[in-house]
Amino acid sequence: MKEIMAIVRINKMNQTKKALAEAGISSITARDALGRGKGLVDLTVLEGAEKGYEEAIAQLGPSQRLIPKRVFFVVVPDRLVKKTVQTIIRVNRTGKSGDGKIFVMPVLDAVRVRTSESGDQVLDEV
Repeated sequence: MKEIMAIVRINKMNQTKKALAEAGISSITARDALGRGKGLVDLTVLEGAEKGYEEAIAQLGPSQRLIPKRVFFVVVPDRLVKKTVQTIIRVNRTGKSGDGKIFVMPVLDAVRVRTSESGDQVLDEV
């Protein structure tokens, strides 16, 4: 089984949830996040901005500030990884910077608290 962590635009979350549900993947966890992608950033200026120095904040400008995003986590059996990732890409791809990132990580086990069942049987089955 794998955990898929996707960082997407804040305005794409509902569309992503709907598309995943239609694909048979209904179990997700979501969180608010702030972030930015790779860009030309002076780390000294960024450190100053994080400490609240007005001069550093002004130097960063609007393009290098942290942008509100959504992060969601989906754990699926190995056979559903490709379908899940393709669904997320299909909904979130605009062709512009900031479309997001998807990370796929191994999961050793999953346990349903209510029944103590474990393994793939506690995950979405399509």
